[in-house]
Amino acid sequence: MISDGMAEVLRSLRLGEVGDPAQACARALGAAGVALSLLVGAERTAEPLWYHPDLSARFEELQFTLGEGPGPDAVRTGSPVLEPDLVRVRPERWPALLPAARALGVHGVCCFPLGIGAIRVGVLTLLCDGERWLSPQQYTDAAALTAVLTGVLLNGDRSDGGGPGLGAALESPSVLSRAVVHQATGMISAQLDVSIQEALLRLRAHAYSSERPLGEIAADVVARRLRFNDDFDDDVSGPYSPDGGKG
Repeated sequence: MISDGMAEVLRSLRLGEVGDPAQACARALGAAGVALSLLVGAERTAEPLWYHPDLSARFEELQFTLGEGPGPDAVRTGSPVLEPDLVRVRPERWPALLPAARALGVHGVCCFPLGIGAIRVGVLTLLCDGERWLSPQQYTDAAALTAVLTGVLLNGDRSDGGGPGLGAALESPSVLSRAVVHQATGMISAQLDVSIQEALLRLRAHAYSSERPLGEIAADVVARRLRFNDDFDDDVSGPYSPDGGKG
């Protein structure tokens, strides 16, 4: 049975009475942070919709940049990935993410995929304090929240409370924060004559090696400050590129 706190959050969400859904959910779940991401585009990339606090958004960006972590694993397998203490995780599981997460100040993460069967529509990410495991009540509440969010995203808002309903809080953002990444990936694909998947891999590798957010690297590509070469280790930028930075 869900807790009284989660029951109240779900009621308020259905009535459209929650100003900050992520903060309300984090408080009800007793989590250090909450992020809800929707899967968008042909590549089904995770687009952040809710997050609290900012650390949750930074962790989502880290997973997106590296292409590994509990979120991508939860989406791939369709099952929750529960790692409330990252110190206990084998280093080879997420070799790039684990040290970066520690540097960011993230101690534990639990991710719940939104979907039914092979259909995936998003992922709910909880940040944990690393000092205790997820309690049965927290798991029950998170699973209930995930089920409600999944139902709304797949079936539309069925609220009968007279307010705007939960569907209004789950509207896709009009300007996707990942749009520049999608555009840059397409440009790299054309520059190198490679698949979109390989182009995204190259983009992620460059972001990782340069220790910069993926979005910043993508913006450089779109602005033609950075152009990718056939040589994986010899991507060049600005006036030093063979064509002066022109795409």
